[in-house]
Amino acid sequence: MNMKSLLSLVSCFILAAMVSTGCKKEDAVVTPPQEAHFLFRSSGTYQILSPTTVYKLPVGLTVTAKSDVVVNFDISSPTGAVAGTHYNLLKNNVTISAGKAIDTLFIQGIFSQYTAGRKDTLVIKIRATDKTSGLSNNSTFTLFMRGPCSETEMVLTQMIGAYPNTSEVFGTTAYGPYRTTISAVRQITATTGEITVTNIYDYGWNPIKFILDWTDPNNRTITLVQQSGIGNAATVFGASRNGQDLSVRAFAGQVGTFSYCNKTLVLKMQVGVTGVGFLPDLYTVTMAQR
Repeated sequence: MNMKSLLSLVSCFILAAMVSTGCKKEDAVVTPPQEAHFLFRSSGTYQILSPTTVYKLPVGLTVTAKSDVVVNFDISSPTGAVAGTHYNLLKNNVTISAGKAIDTLFIQGIFSQYTAGRKDTLVIKIRATDKTSGLSNNSTFTLFMRGPCSETEMVLTQMIGAYPNTSEVFGTTAYGPYRTTISAVRQITATTGEITVTNIYDYGWNPIKFILDWTDPNNRTITLVQQSGIGNAATVFGASRNGQDLSVRAFAGQVGTFSYCNKTLVLKMQVGVTGVGFLPDLYTVTMAQR
C-alpha cells in the first residue's frame, strides 16, 4: 500500500550578490503597524463546569513593543448576558509586557446561572486606541457560553463546521493534523441523521456520507454505507491504479462514535478499488474542532 505522498516542497532561497552604488538617505525602514488580535481564532465554546472554571482567551500583537501595551475590549451579548450577573472579567483589559507578544484575557462564568440549561454568546471586540488597534481580519471573537453539556441535547445541525484538528491512522501509518469539514447534514429520524464530510484523507477525495445514531446517548454510533466515486485510487495504491475509482465501506466489527458536547467524531472504514477489492487495513479518522 502506498500511503499518500506527503511531499514537502523545499524552497531553496539563493542569496544573490547585490552590488550597491550607495544608500539613499530617503530610503527609510517601514515599521509595520502595531495591531492586536486573537491569535487568528474567531470563536470558541466555554463550558462552565464548576464555579472555578475559567475561559482563557489569548491576545497577541503583530509586533512587540519597547513598553507595555494595554489592549482594551468592548464586550456585548446578543443573548443578554450581563457582566457581574452572568460572567466576570478577572481583568478589564490585557497588558502585554514590553518585548512580549501574547497575554491572556480571563473570563469566568457564574456557575449558578448556567446549571439549568442557559446558553449565552459574548462578542468580544478589540477597542482601537491611539497606541494600538485590532487587526482588521481578527479583531472580533465570539464566545459561546453554557453550563455542563449532556449528549442527550444532541442537535444535528450544530455538528456542521470545520474540524481543523483532524488526524488519522491508516493501518499503522499516522497522519495529521489537517482540516476536515462537515458540510451538510440530513435528519433521518428524531435520533439519527446523515452527515457529509469533506477532505477525508487530505488528498483530493470527494465527500463521504456517514450515519450518526444517538438513540442510546451512552452508546452513540457512526456507520458507513458502502460508497464509490470517492477519488483516484492512485492516491492510496500508487500509479499502477491511476484513473481507477476508490470505494469505502464499513469495516467489519468496527463502529465509529462521536460526541456532540466535545464536537469530536471517530470514523472507521475500509478502503478499496471499486470492482476489484478492499485493503485489509482499518482506516480511522478522528475529527476534532480543537
